[in-house]
Amino acid sequence: MTKAMRILLATLGSAGLLGGAFAFQYIGHMPPCHLCLLQRWPHGAAIVVGVLAILTGWRFWPWLGALAAAATSGIGFYHTGVERGWFTGPTSCTSQMATQGVSSQDLLAQIMAAPVVRCDQPAWVFLHLSMASWNAIFSAVLVLIWLSAALRRD
Repeated sequence: MTKAMRILLATLGSAGLLGGAFAFQYIGHMPPCHLCLLQRWPHGAAIVVGVLAILTGWRFWPWLGALAAAATSGIGFYHTGVERGWFTGPTSCTSQMATQGVSSQDLLAQIMAAPVVRCDQPAWVFLHLSMASWNAIFSAVLVLIWLSAALRRD
């Protein structure tokens, strides 16, 4: 398999994993938690890196692709640990509510109506592994593909 084919495979792998995450969110109606969202960004970066690698041929791009895949794999393994109680998850949360001109009663109602998505509760499990676990495993495989492309001389 050529270097370009490996880069394409790794890029499509990240696109597939990212597409799967969006499908679970929008088709499966499973809103992501904070850690799920963090796992998406490196996949987006890997896709951009893959496109740039194919278009420019710069030999350093596959190393960046491997780094992006390793980042999302690492976050996925951490998320798995949070789900299994091995690690303490993030205590912070985010909100996108408008607060200008909103009474405290209305603001409290908005907070209470907002869905709570916990990082320590898997939304979906297959073969005893959560989405975070599957992302960590598949992304680790993508790291290997990126590295094989980076080490290739053609």
